[in-house]
Amino acid sequence: MLEDNIFLKIIARQIPSQIIHEDDWCLAFHDVNPQAPVHVLIIPRKEIPTHGDLVDADVELLGHLHLIAVKLAKQLKLDDGYRVVINCRDRGGQTVPHLHFHLMGGRDFHWPPG
Repeated sequence: MLEDNIFLKIIARQIPSQIIHEDDWCLAFHDVNPQAPVHVLIIPRKEIPTHGDLVDADVELLGHLHLIAVKLAKQLKLDDGYRVVINCRDRGGQTVPHLHFHLMGGRDFHWPPG
């Protein structure tokens, strides 16, 4: 996993991004290296390094992130289906040390994913 937290730089507007949602708890923007026709990252403003670092106090934040994924899926017209992915740590494919959801759609997905 990269040591540099690029997502904190996006939140701080030090790096430009195509933001499609922003509120007090999170930010969502188009991935610069999309793996599907629609590929959006949803990140909490709170710095949480990995999914494995969530604690009981994060339950409301986690629910909010899921509801934003639903809202964005509707906004982006992913009516035929979509995938929400959370990678955790190096072996799970996480490359940025900040919890984030990948909202992907616009093509067929298969199982197992990889």
